[in-house]
Amino acid sequence: MHTQAHPSVWQKTAQVTLSQPVQATLYVSLCALTLWTVYFSTLSAVHNRAHSLRHHTLMVSCH
Repeated sequence: MHTQAHPSVWQKTAQVTLSQPVQATLYVSLCALTLWTVYFSTLSAVHNRAHSLRHHTLMVSCH
């Protein structure tokens, strides 16, 4: 019987994907994408909800 000396591709992928730097990068990217979507959305319901927040935090003009 032959034992595997090297980790499989799936094990390496899981180790890289589940590492803390990768998780932190994915989390920050998701947060940035969410904020970008809220701040620059032209959908009226989202625009009205985030109107004052947009003007006070980033000084983003929308008019």
